[in-house]
Amino acid sequence: MKALILNSGLGSRMGKLASKHPKCMTEIAPGETIISRQLRLLSKNNIDKIVITTGLFDNILIAYCKSLELPIDIEFIKNPLYRDTNYIYSIYCARDHLSDDILLMHGDLVFDEVVLQGIIAAKRSVMAVSSTLPLPQKDFKAVINNDHIVSIGIDFFNSAVEAQALYKLERDTWNLWLENIIAFCESDDSQKRKCYAEAAFNEISDKCLIYPYDCKDLLCSEIDDSNDLYIVSQKLSCLNN
Repeated sequence: MKALILNSGLGSRMGKLASKHPKCMTEIAPGETIISRQLRLLSKNNIDKIVITTGLFDNILIAYCKSLELPIDIEFIKNPLYRDTNYIYSIYCARDHLSDDILLMHGDLVFDEVVLQGIIAAKRSVMAVSSTLPLPQKDFKAVINNDHIVSIGIDFFNSAVEAQALYKLERDTWNLWLENIIAFCESDDSQKRKCYAEAAFNEISDKCLIYPYDCKDLLCSEIDDSNDLYIVSQKLSCLNN
């Protein structure tokens, strides 16, 4: 299994906190950043092959990750159009490096190690969701029908649960999704390179089966702004991992 961490975004909602380095390098605990925690937990749980997409401040991120001296093999893939595309295009740029089972996550995601372990151990393709948290207004939600996820996005509210971009994707499932991501990015419609990668999934969710992995109240949250950073840092202080 190979991990794919998406870190090509500008992190503009973080303001000054991401003005000199990628958002993933934001400190979330003394001596620990979002990306250092992700990489440490991946290594601890035997995921040692990792692809990281980059954009702004790519050289700073590469140097930082190497300085961690973790026993992992990282491939860095830059999205040259990071200012004008969404992470669907970052995945497209990395497509030739993604032929294995994939553990996919956003680069601003912070999670309890128990969540990561459950996702890795799942016997099928899964996405992290929460049946107990309230539906966010502007963030991801997953629509569930017949036990599997049929739509993922920010505008779905009916039959939906809170969702986070942490996936385990078995190779056959991933290849179906990746094929449609490629189709989107090679389309004449430039808007298809500016949408979420999940838009490509939604078109084929009847055959690209991804199931919900319910984290309930366990920590699995993105950090989009300073308020998120405060909340997540407070939750982290209560964890032992």
